[in-house]
Amino acid sequence: MDIFSLSGKKAIVTGAGGGLGNKIAQGLAEAGAVVTIVDRLANTDEIAAEMTKDGRIFYGVTADLTDRISLKKSFEESVEKMGGLDILVNNAGMQVRGHAEDIPLDKWDQLIELNLTAAFEMSQLAGRLMIEKKEGGKIVNVASMLSFFGGLNCCPYAASKGAVAQLTKALSNEWAGYGINVNAIAPGYMDTPLNTKLINDPERYKEITLRIPAHRWGTPDDLKGTVVFLCSHAADYVSGAIIPIDGGYLGR
Repeated sequence: MDIFSLSGKKAIVTGAGGGLGNKIAQGLAEAGAVVTIVDRLANTDEIAAEMTKDGRIFYGVTADLTDRISLKKSFEESVEKMGGLDILVNNAGMQVRGHAEDIPLDKWDQLIELNLTAAFEMSQLAGRLMIEKKEGGKIVNVASMLSFFGGLNCCPYAASKGAVAQLTKALSNEWAGYGINVNAIAPGYMDTPLNTKLINDPERYKEITLRIPAHRWGTPDDLKGTVVFLCSHAADYVSGAIIPIDGGYLGR
């Protein structure tokens, strides 16, 4: 099973202080990677220290990824702490819900900056480093079911995640020749704080759950295996793919 091992690899996971990103970081470490958690939380160092056990190594870097200076500093600090970079997972994101006609433009700008622009800039920084070292690398973006659908009452989020899917394909087209695999996962409906409003809406929750062939919403643990696969040598010929992790939702 060495083809799935990430032993000796160095990974950055953004938005990994909790939720989906934290479980992704755990999965990478379980496969052998050293992981830097980049998050806006002030106690990112403490979170990383608590997770460093059983031979798994984590570092923490606090940053506001909507601030481009902070983002660049966080990338440089992460690479310095680990002594290099092999894997980048762009997970950080936010949601803005409401009727399209009522959403303030400042909220739109903030969401696009985090969900899309930050993912591009982190990828750009990682891509330059990976091209220069000539050893390839893995970049995994976190897309969404709304990369495929328009959704309801979440226009900015849908726009950003549709763009993340296209960004993934475009970067793959440019960088696959350097041995840099750029892919994305598209989580289905996940039982996380990001979806609290949906989960607490009985009608919408029932409507969504009835469409999921697995008869349940996903959990952060459901993402681990696919991300480890995409970051391993097992996926060396997988590039530009948007992989749903949705309990069969898209096929319904």
